[in-house]
Formats: sequence, C-alpha cells, structure tokens
Amino acid sequence: MPRLRISEIFHSLQGEGMTAGERTVFVRLTGCPLRCSYCDTEYAFKGGEWMSIHEILDRVAEFDVLQVCVTGGEPLAQCDCPALLTTLCDAGYEVSLETAGAMDISAVDPRVVKVMDLKTPASGELDRNLWANLQHLTGRDQIKFVICDQTDYRWATSQVADHRLDRRCAVLFSPAAGRILPQDLADWILRDRLPVRFQLQLHKILWGDERGR
Repeated sequence: MPRLRISEIFHSLQGEGMTAGERTVFVRLTGCPLRCSYCDTEYAFKGGEWMSIHEILDRVAEFDVLQVCVTGGEPLAQCDCPALLTTLCDAGYEVSLETAGAMDISAVDPRVVKVMDLKTPASGELDRNLWANLQHLTGRDQIKFVICDQTDYRWATSQVADHRLDRRCAVLFSPAAGRILPQDLADWILRDRLPVRFQLQLHKILWGDERGR
C-alpha cells in the first residue's frame, strides 16, 4: 500500500494564489531536493510521519472542507504523491499542488490545479527549473515567481514575455519576505503594466511565521 512521509496536516486559510482566503486543508509532505535562499519551511526537509493514503484522507475529512492543498517541501519528490493527488480528486476534493518546478509534473492528475514556481536568480536554484513543465500547464494552473530584488524582477518579466506565460495560465509575482519591500514590487508592476497578479502571503500577515498556519 502506498505511503508518504507527512510533515503536517492542518486547517487554515489559503494564503496565496487564486483561492487566497478560502478555508483549506494543507497536506505538507516531508523532503525537498532544493535549498532556496528564501525558504520558510526548512522544518519540512526532514522528519515527519509515515501515513498511508487512506490515513491521510481520514485526517483531511476531519476538517469538513472542500479545498485541499498538497505542499512541501517538494511533494513530487515522493513517488506516491501523484497517487495521493488522484485519490483526493476521486474523493471529491478540489485539489491544488504547490511544486517548485524542478520535478516532472506530467504525471499529475489533470483535475489538480498546479501552482508551479519558476525559480529566480536570487533563489540560488535557477538551474533547477525544468522548462519542459511549461507544456503541461493549462489555463487552470498558476505560475509563481518569488521576487527578491530588481534582478529577479527583470528576469521574471523577461520570462513572462518570452514564454507568453500570461496566455498560458495565471502568473503570480510575490515579494520575498524581508528581501524586498512589497510596495516596490507593486510599483514596478504598475509602472510596467505587467499582465500578472501581485500577491502577499495572507497567512503571514495574519499569523506571522507560526507553524501550521
């Protein structure tokens, strides 16, 4: 029976993306092959509890909520993650996957909303971007750039234009906490009239860095 190592399962408001503000159950998987400079979930690199897919679904059901977000770490680093996503969809949940963009997403159930990072230069993981993933994104999905400085902003802006990302799916620009003023990023987006969505991490505004929020 498939099992996955789970860092935590918790109930909160979605803090990012197109469903920000909605009640959501988060299933955070343990482990990540990347080490981004701005990572705020390093505690999920190790540890956790082995759970079967049925045990995970039983825990999720306790919260009586429709939205489920599978996150990490990097969820796709665990080979049974696609099976978990499909089982959640089959159970009637609206499922999203937060992925760093370095792992192949082609096996992800098409019912899942993929929220995929493209790693910027300041992340330290630029070379890990798996560009072939772009062809597997649809209009239901989202691409996220975490912006640390003006170099990141210029690079991200170029990717949006060169790959016509805004015609593929929603594009999100998010300021890296403590690295750039949110107001600066907002001003740049307005100045350059970018076809992107500015976002702040709602959960951090409400609860700071409290784990399980």
